[in-house]
Order: sequence, then C-alpha cells, then structure tokens
Amino acid sequence: MRIAGRVALVTGGGGGIGAALARRLAAGGAAAVVIADIDRPTAAALAHEVGGDFHVVDVGDRCAVEAMVAAVLARHGRIDLLCANAGVIEGSGLPVAGDETFGGVFASDEAWLRSWSVNLMGQVHAIRAVLPAMLGRGEGHLLVTASAAGLLTDLGSLAYTVTKHASVGLAEWLAITYRGRGIGVSCLCPMGVRTSMLEAAQARGEAAHLTADAIDAETVAAVAVEGIESNRFLILPHPQVSAYFRGKADDPERWIEAMSRHRARLYGEWSPSPERPDGGEVR
Repeated sequence: MRIAGRVALVTGGGGGIGAALARRLAAGGAAAVVIADIDRPTAAALAHEVGGDFHVVDVGDRCAVEAMVAAVLARHGRIDLLCANAGVIEGSGLPVAGDETFGGVFASDEAWLRSWSVNLMGQVHAIRAVLPAMLGRGEGHLLVTASAAGLLTDLGSLAYTVTKHASVGLAEWLAITYRGRGIGVSCLCPMGVRTSMLEAAQARGEAAHLTADAIDAETVAAVAVEGIESNRFLILPHPQVSAYFRGKADDPERWIEAMSRHRARLYGEWSPSPERPDGGEVR
C-alpha cells in the first residue's frame, strides 16, 4: 500500500513508536493521520504537529474503540491503514530487594489483565472495528506492532512476552486469512527502542539486555513504513532478530540454555549446568 493519499489511524500514537509512525506517515503524504492515545496532551500536540486529529481512548475498552472508529469513518469516509500500536509493560520479571513475587509469573492479576487488555485485545478491538469497511472496499492494511519479545522472549516482563507472542499469532492468522481479499497485514517486531518505555525499564534496572542494540523510534517508523509499502509481513528493524529467530527454531534447547546464561550474566540469577542434556557444548 502506498501511503500518499491514505487515511491512517495510529493507536498509542501520542509518543514513542506511535508518534514516529504518525510523523512518518504525514511526511509520506497521507491524506489524514488520526492519533489515538490515552494521554490527551501528547495526542493533541502531535495531531497539531502533523495536521491531523486525535481521539482520547483506552484501547482496552471495546466500546470506546468502536466509537472512535465510527467517528473517524464519519469524518474521513474510510480508514486505509490501521497501525495497532498501543502497548504496555506491566509486571517485572526481575526481583526487587529479593522479592521474587514482584514480577514474572507472580505478577499481580491486575498486571496480567492490563497487559492482555492493551497488548492483545486493544489490537483485536481496533481490527474488528476497521476490518468490515476494508473488506467492503477490498483493500486496506493492518500494521500490528508486536515485539521481538513475541518471536523470542523478553528477559524482564513475562506478561509482556506472553501477550506479544499472542500479538504475533494474531497478525499471522490475519495475514493468512485475509491476504486473498485485498487486506495487507504487517507484523512489526523491534527489539530495544529508545522511548519512554525503555527509559522506565532502565530506571528499574531491567533493560540491560535491550540498551546496547537500542535504536530510535524514527528508525523503526522508517522501516515500518517501507515494509507497509512493500506489503511485507514480518518487519524487523533490528536485522539480528532474524538470526536469533532462526537459531531458536533450529535448536530450542541450545537457545534456552544460552538465554538463561545471558540473563545470568546481566542479572545474576542463574545456577549453571555444565552441559546440555544432549551432551553438546553450550557457547
């Protein structure tokens, strides 16, 4: 899908990757860029900057998302591109002051539910709302922002990892199901990106595995828009993710052992085993 002349809706568009996407789409000649975000000041400021409009919405609220999409369709007549980008990290997987119950599998039910509500169902709500009109026209594009954590694993938040795996599965199913009906689907899977989300993780001491290779949101947006215009499914702003993903598929046992060692080096939480179960050397 060429961006010029298109109407785009970006959820989580007030900051980070979403804001960079909105700017890139506007610069690429989009007819309208609509910002959806839970934070009114940032959404309003960015909408003013890119000459678009904004809606304050919690994507975890199905009725609010449906009302927003109806309003966008009423104003602009169509939505050509949905960037389902809103996301949160809830619940650390690293102990705080020795308290292992703080995060990981022991994160609170509220943290798990919020992760599910935003990272997966927020995308489902938006896609369900925009898809009928796209199918009626026989064209449209869905960009699902997942994460490299959805292909691999994040060493910090378990809830983030699980819901991003679900997001990748959502995108894959949509691509398989609707490609023959004129709907393009792309799945965006970056690693570390220099945003407020990464800064917050750094402040908690949880981002050592992401900071070395972190890139800026503008680079992610540029790669994402190129992927959309090329109708590419898997968009990897960090090229090394492809190699990691292949390594994981080729030898899951070795990959898990290596990731366990990597986590131990960074966070000091590993009891080493001298060799793999199959007797092979672990590097």
